[in-house]
Amino acid sequence: MNVTVCQSCGMPLTTPAQFGTETDGTTTREYCIYCYKEGQFEQPDITLEGMIEMCTAILNQEGMDEESARAMLRNQLPFLKRWNASGSKRNVAFGAEHSDESVEFNQGTHDNRLSTEPIRYVTLPEKRLAGVSARTTNAIEMSGKGCIQGLWNSYFASDQQPAPEAARFGCYADYTDGINGEYTILVGHEVGPDEALPEGVSSVELPPATYAVFTSRKGPMAEVVGEAWGAVWAWNNQGERTFTGDFELYDERSLDPENVQVDLYIAVRQEK
Repeated sequence: MNVTVCQSCGMPLTTPAQFGTETDGTTTREYCIYCYKEGQFEQPDITLEGMIEMCTAILNQEGMDEESARAMLRNQLPFLKRWNASGSKRNVAFGAEHSDESVEFNQGTHDNRLSTEPIRYVTLPEKRLAGVSARTTNAIEMSGKGCIQGLWNSYFASDQQPAPEAARFGCYADYTDGINGEYTILVGHEVGPDEALPEGVSSVELPPATYAVFTSRKGPMAEVVGEAWGAVWAWNNQGERTFTGDFELYDERSLDPENVQVDLYIAVRQEK
């Protein structure tokens, strides 16, 4: 299992010094040193809600808006190994100050929420996308100083829009070091391989690839996209990822922002 984020708090594990330790002193890539040391959780009795609140405070201190941090963590942490018991349902009841209802997560692919396994594998030909782009890192995006939301705003404010029913893409390409390094984020739409682009429009060419496809549940866009990425990060087969280019697909199922369903295409080594 090649885990790249802590399966307790979701912190990206970028250096061996951040890895947790077992009782014999060896390191584990599943948990960070702040959550897991000498074979035990540092806070064995903490609840999922407690972890969300603790991490919210940390991200807020680092400059991220408190409510944005809390919403992101609610979407991501329930899919991590510590909180998502394999093969069983897990009810996550947030306190009354956060929610009036319990949220049920299930690893089965037929549940009405997203599975932590991809629903299907597909092989696609080369794809060219055009729109607005920037270079960023996951650390920057998690700090509250990211650019992704601004790119979406810029794209929809531009006059380079396809037909309203055309699919839109959030594409992640040109990775320097997997999830730990820089990458290009492009927000845009598909164009022809030889299509001339207006000045100022960026493009990304994705090579032919096999993708593991994670499909979100239907719901508000701000919730379901975060949940889908949470499932990707908690996926057991991180070692299959090739980082040749991944993308979010927003098609006709995404026209109503309060009832969106999105597909995440994650490039992998081979077809299943």
